[in-house]
Amino acid sequence: MQSDVLQDNHGRRVSYLRVSVTDRCNLRCTYCVSQDMKFIPHPTILRYEEIMRVMDLAVSMGVDKIRFTGGEPFVRKGFADFLVKAAEQFPDVELCATTNATRIGEHVDRLAETGVRLNISLDTLQREKYRKITGRDMFPEVRANIDRCLAAGITLKVNAVAMGHVNSDELADFVTFAKENPLDFRFIEFMPIGDGTRWSRDSVWVADDIIKEINEIAVVEPVVGSGRNAGPARMFNLVEGKGRIGVISPYSNHFCGTCNRLRLTSDGDLRTCLFSDRVFRLRPALRNPRLGREALERIIRAATAVKPIGHRLLEAMHGDEGVCHTRMSAIGG
Repeated sequence: MQSDVLQDNHGRRVSYLRVSVTDRCNLRCTYCVSQDMKFIPHPTILRYEEIMRVMDLAVSMGVDKIRFTGGEPFVRKGFADFLVKAAEQFPDVELCATTNATRIGEHVDRLAETGVRLNISLDTLQREKYRKITGRDMFPEVRANIDRCLAAGITLKVNAVAMGHVNSDELADFVTFAKENPLDFRFIEFMPIGDGTRWSRDSVWVADDIIKEINEIAVVEPVVGSGRNAGPARMFNLVEGKGRIGVISPYSNHFCGTCNRLRLTSDGDLRTCLFSDRVFRLRPALRNPRLGREALERIIRAATAVKPIGHRLLEAMHGDEGVCHTRMSAIGG
């Protein structure tokens, strides 16, 4: 039975939940990690059963898209089994997972059967640069797993954090990659999230500049029209290719006015805005036997009601300071 849909005080309806299953990752990407990085203790991490309870409640309130994130979700034991179970329990919900694709090889066939869509993070097509960015020499595994996913018929989006003086010299190669493969390749502007990362204003490769450069090297057509849960990407068909290419511009061209998402962290905090450190704690209610579904729903509705307009937080930034001090892997992206 569906309850009244979730809507905030700005009239935005929430229909998309991002669920982090772990803050741990087997890579050490330079734009994500910090020197004093500490992981969330295991007892604090939500159990899969607890995550499923939140998902069930969210779906009853109108959420019809759920994305699993990390850290790297596939480093958590049993995640592939959980994903299969979630697909069985919520057949009418669009389920997606974001991964670095280093550990999905053995799970590709099972994932293909569930219909789960994958977003794969890949910031470079050069093996040595991949090693420098991630701290690991795993580009061959990632590239092979992308091919396995495509062969199995999994819908893929490949995301690159757009960083000036890091991968901005690879645009032609990225375009060729999208031309040769039936997938969406998307550039995401480098965001000021977390303390101790390498973000600065000079490190942002701006989306409008990327689009301008794409038009200089390829024939593209803007994708017109999309579903409610299609997301904030500006996508372009590659006229002479199999795939599409696009940009996501949370830094230079805000889409906060249409934001439809909530984020559940791996330790049970509900975040209503990527750019705000304010959280609403669900774990105590989930683990209190005297509190039931109604208590959880009250917390979620109260949190949604005060969901902020995130770009106003960005505009309040000073210099190169981050707008959110929690590291990205702990938030879940």
